Amino acid sequence: KPSQSYIGLIGKAIMSVPQKKLVLSDIYNYILTHYPYFRNKGAGWRNSIRHNLSLNECFVKVGRSSNGKGHFWAINPENYEDFSKGEYRRKRVSKKR
Repeated sequence: KPSQSYIGLIGKAIMSVPQKKLVLSDIYNYILTHYPYFRNKGAGWRNSIRHNLSLNECFVKVGRSSNGKGHFWAINPENYEDFSKGEYRRKRVSKKR
């Protein structure tokens, strides 16, 4: 089992590509390729990935893919510096008052 949290797995996937954004299926593929643990685990972990993307402020939707099949996901700019250093902890994004 990976020592990273789901946030860490997603963050590593997104940070692994030059454009720093991925569609959901590419996040799944990265995790399956780099973490064989998930290959025989059923669909539950995919639900956890979607849950973490939707509910953690460190991930943001950044437009639709050119084929129209879903949105790109990226790192929130306020979390980017930490993620680029390999610090994949959830940190509250400061709200503008």
